[in-house]
Amino acid sequence: MPEGPELHLGSLYVNKMCAGVVFTGPVRKSEVSKSPDVPFTCEAYRITASSRGKEVKLTLTPMKSDDLKQRSKADQAMDVVFRFGMSGYFRFTSEDELPKHSHLRFYSKETPCRVLSFVDTRRFGSWQANGTWQPDRGPCIMFEYESFRKNVVTHLSDRAFDRPICEVLLNQKYFNGIGNYLRAEILFRLNIPPFVPARSVLEGLESEDLCENEKPLKTEIKDEKASDRVKTVKEETGDLLRLCHTVPLEVVNQGGKGYDPKKEDYSEFKAWLQCYYVDGMKSLRDHNGRTMWFNGDPGPMAPKDLKSPKAKKRAKKTEDHDYTDKKKGAKGGSKSTPKKKVVKQETKTAKKEIEKSEEMVSPQTKKRPAARGRKTSSAEPAAVVLVAGPEKRSGRVTRQSSK
Repeated sequence: MPEGPELHLGSLYVNKMCAGVVFTGPVRKSEVSKSPDVPFTCEAYRITASSRGKEVKLTLTPMKSDDLKQRSKADQAMDVVFRFGMSGYFRFTSEDELPKHSHLRFYSKETPCRVLSFVDTRRFGSWQANGTWQPDRGPCIMFEYESFRKNVVTHLSDRAFDRPICEVLLNQKYFNGIGNYLRAEILFRLNIPPFVPARSVLEGLESEDLCENEKPLKTEIKDEKASDRVKTVKEETGDLLRLCHTVPLEVVNQGGKGYDPKKEDYSEFKAWLQCYYVDGMKSLRDHNGRTMWFNGDPGPMAPKDLKSPKAKKRAKKTEDHDYTDKKKGAKGGSKSTPKKKVVKQETKTAKKEIEKSEEMVSPQTKKRPAARGRKTSSAEPAAVVLVAGPEKRSGRVTRQSSK
């Protein structure tokens, strides 16, 4: 799931790929997207991007024209604010190579045409034309560090901090940019149990970072669970708020080598992870239903159900976010259940036929248990043919009368 570092990398990607490129025409939306249209069209415009926490803003700027008539008709600059949801990212491709789940497209003014696309497989992302940064989101953990730190320290009396620290870290009002994998890595490095009261962890911290000018030490640690390879790890300095700033920047510094949707090569990013989805770590679903990865004691505010949520989580994703034709087929297949009703109806019909056939024989034969499928005595061997048909039944009655 994209978090603050991934959205910032997305903005850097747009600025790199769209530098010097002129775009033209209207902004086009896919037919399946339920997000609003972007009412922008221009003969020539440029695109730049910036990020703040878990939001990315594209600025569409019309190019100046010497023609006064065109200049008067030219649209004004527009900001389109994106939130990536669970699977959003940007791609810049040729028109013939449009990604399958491209839901918003900006077309270049060249031949052959190229397209900047907002791709979102699960369609949980969104955009807002003429948008601004959401006012209920706090300062960015990476690029507004001083404001972010002050915002948290001065609001510790807020009821939000009554909750476990792992849940508060996902509150974008105070930790704009922190997501599931970042909270696991931050708490793991500081050896903080995830389900301890947030206020007890943050109380006593200063609004000014006293460790900001200190340089972290470097030590070599032997990782036994990674084929005994030796890797260099920075020794953590500072408090929780400082790591909320420095740990995301480590992901950003990986650049396109880590969490790059274009190459889909996460090897360096996975090697960087120390806790999240790492073998040997524990996981619990928090009170909001999000999976928390940790090591050691979870803390006093841990949910009562201590079972691992991994299996349920995968099932839920498949059920809630599958937009393929396979899901439709599964729904169609559910209509096969009436077959059970047909079988039951056939069974009832057979029973009725047996009861009618019993009424057709003599009262002496009807008293015999053979009609119910029970075993007969050796003195009555003919009773087993009772359900064979009227002709055989009549023959059997004749034999009885002859006796």
